[in-house]
Amino acid sequence: ILDFLTEFCINVEKLEMDKTCRGLIITSQPKVFSARLDIMEMYGKSPERCGEFWRAVQEMWLKLYSSDMVTIAAINGSSPAGGCLMSLTCDYRIMADNPRYSIGLNETQLGIVAPFWFKDTMVNTLGLLYSPSEALKVGLVDLLVPEDEVLTTATKTMTKWLAIPDHARQITKSMMRKPTIDKLTSKREADIQNFVSFITKDSIQKSLRMYLEMLKKRRG
Repeated sequence: ILDFLTEFCINVEKLEMDKTCRGLIITSQPKVFSARLDIMEMYGKSPERCGEFWRAVQEMWLKLYSSDMVTIAAINGSSPAGGCLMSLTCDYRIMADNPRYSIGLNETQLGIVAPFWFKDTMVNTLGLLYSPSEALKVGLVDLLVPEDEVLTTATKTMTKWLAIPDHARQITKSMMRKPTIDKLTSKREADIQNFVSFITKDSIQKSLRMYLEMLKKRRG
């Protein structure tokens, strides 16, 4: 996932530099919009590797959360943890109305404490997973549509958003998001150190190992 995050950030930066590109729709293959942050990047790795991974997660969030483009998440599958965070960085979220899917920050279930910028992006919902209807009710997603209409609806919604003058939209977005962005920017190194020292603790590594073993049993 480290390579994916790096490539993702590079591509977002390229789109930002392309003045003909005003909007970005983020979607995936059906059933899983984006799984949680790769546990294998956190289990049994050196502190240096953990730090490199966390810096890439920070960069992904910063790039999307501060983007001048209109960003829409077309959520056509389950979206826990990292997938939820990516969705929350977007301006608008459209989710498939399928009770099998869920979305939310569930780090606490793995024994992991989400950092302040996760929390600030999704206030008061830490540790919970929501069904699509529940997510709509609490404002975690903006719209539910049938599964086969997620991308077409996202495209129609993008057209409406692009009708808004860029200048006014970008300034308004910056006013709302800048305090959280500045907070992480000024504390990036400390945030990385906190993550590395926490994730490499024996008790946390044990918790991750138990979770991985549980996943193996389920798949077996």
